[in-house]
Amino acid sequence: MSHGENKTTLLFDEIEKVDVDAVMAEYDRESNTRHYKGVPRVIVRYILAAFSVYVFYMNLISAWPEQIRRSSFVGLIIFMAFMLFPARKKAAKIENYIPWYDIVLGILGTGSFFYYTFNFSNMAQKATRISQLDVIIGIIGILIIAEICRRVVGVPILVVASCFIVYAFAAGYSLNRIVYTLFYTLDGIIGTPIGVCSTFIVLFIIFGAFLEKTNIGAFFIEIANSVAGFSSGGPAKVAVISSALEGMYSGSSVANTVGSGSVTIPIMKKTGYDPDFAAAVEAAASTGGQIMPPVMGAAAFLMAEMTEMPYSVIATAAIFPAVLYFAGIFLMVHFEAKKLGLKGLPKEMIPNFFKLFFKKGYLFLPIVVLITTMSIGYTASRAACLAILASIIVSLFRKDTRLTPKTFIEALESGAKNTIGVAAACSIAGIIVGIVSLTGIGLKLADGLLLLSGGIDIIALFLTMIACIILGMGVPTTANYVIMATITAPIILKLIPETPVLAAHMFVFYFGIVADITPPVALAAYAGSAISGGNPIRTGVIATRLAITAFIIPYMFVLNPAMLLINTSFWKVVLIVITASTGMFAIAGGLEGYMNKKLPWWQRIMAIVGGLGMIDPNLLTDAVGLILILIVVVNQYFIKDHGKSAVNA
Repeated sequence: MSHGENKTTLLFDEIEKVDVDAVMAEYDRESNTRHYKGVPRVIVRYILAAFSVYVFYMNLISAWPEQIRRSSFVGLIIFMAFMLFPARKKAAKIENYIPWYDIVLGILGTGSFFYYTFNFSNMAQKATRISQLDVIIGIIGILIIAEICRRVVGVPILVVASCFIVYAFAAGYSLNRIVYTLFYTLDGIIGTPIGVCSTFIVLFIIFGAFLEKTNIGAFFIEIANSVAGFSSGGPAKVAVISSALEGMYSGSSVANTVGSGSVTIPIMKKTGYDPDFAAAVEAAASTGGQIMPPVMGAAAFLMAEMTEMPYSVIATAAIFPAVLYFAGIFLMVHFEAKKLGLKGLPKEMIPNFFKLFFKKGYLFLPIVVLITTMSIGYTASRAACLAILASIIVSLFRKDTRLTPKTFIEALESGAKNTIGVAAACSIAGIIVGIVSLTGIGLKLADGLLLLSGGIDIIALFLTMIACIILGMGVPTTANYVIMATITAPIILKLIPETPVLAAHMFVFYFGIVADITPPVALAAYAGSAISGGNPIRTGVIATRLAITAFIIPYMFVLNPAMLLINTSFWKVVLIVITASTGMFAIAGGLEGYMNKKLPWWQRIMAIVGGLGMIDPNLLTDAVGLILILIVVVNQYFIKDHGKSAVNA
């Protein structure tokens, strides 16, 4: 074993202390699956792999109508869901067992959607004049996809969808009309969300599965360690950088928290960080992974469809806010480390960056292929396929990253499995969108919120933020975005007409994401605390403070879209980068109460107020903010503290 590999071994020895699978099963519903062994395990694996192959065929070769593509996709999702997900958590522990009622429900659910698939031509001729049999089959399909969502995603989104359906009945719509809209049209279950899921999202999920099999996650942690491991509080900075990198292909904040946190959190604790702070760093950074281009989680693909903008435009617009988000967390971690007097990792645990990059840097190539192909005009689905091909090719360069026939099938299996939860959420989100389209309730809700806000921009934005966070606490990011983009994004556009469509959609996207770290239902914080052994609520509170940028930036790019690189110039972007970064530096120091030494209360207030002024891209606020920050910086770095040491101050 080489010296470099010894360093890696020292770093990854900590992972043995964490039962990753147990944490994922507890806090991530999609990981709570049935256990198969022996021949049944092999059969299940190849069924899931076959689904991934079917997805490639459907997207690259077939020329089917959208109704056939989407209904068959949902039908197969139902089949796999009943094969993998039990009705209750405890039932998952029983090996090689599927109860008879799950077999019946699986057949009925799959059959109902394939009934539509094979009778699409007849259904198109019937239009709204569907028969009683069609209504019954539609009801069965709707109820069974709801049960899948309950098992895989959770109850809250079903409550929201049920309220919308009840409203449709109260508004006087008949059962036949509601069933027709939700089951037999492209405005319901097989609407835009599932359309995007069956094309773009599923391919990027499979891409992420292939990247994972090349051990790129471990490489990201090593890279982050070589860059920041030596500095004050190095392990926490490693967590921030590695989570940002992992977020480029991981669309789940919980999976990201557990994946990299199983390594970084124990090391943070070992070097002196409080368990709650260590877990909060990982949770906040991992949640931010969903806003990190180029993948940005599943919701970004829906945004491309709903805003009718190329995905490359959305990914480009998201770069600066994402960098600012992670810079804020990085700075707060740095100040916390300085305050506690924490050191970096021992020299023997830090690999050489250049040796590491030349040795394993080729693992970045699939991401480079993805970015390049999308930037030159390839569709997102074709770019994802080429990136998957690139990941297979680069894996062959070294024995420890090489994809074998077994790991190749496992990647296809993992991609199919990870698609089920997203597809279930997209199906239910389609129900909500369908009811909004059928009844026009979105306009009524918009008018109500406008009335409640009194027509004041900042109040309407604040109320929209609260709605997104509350809904996001119990609803996956994907579904949350669809609902809020359908209902609240139009409110922003109506209240502030000059707001670009992308800015309004990005606003609701951000606040749907931060729900994963906002107490009381903060799944990423809970997952992090399970690894650290800390208090989940306190972890959520600290994570929210660390991610304060995510609560500020959305207001900025609605009020000044230049932050999203919309209608701006190069020099204006440079100015925004400088002022916003300076502002984030001040806010981080003010919230931590420390820069070069302890900040008295008045300096903390000045730092926070000055930082907020610098983040707002406005000449007057920049000037006032800069003056306040300079006063604090002079006191911190140029005025001696009468002999007191910075650490003991």
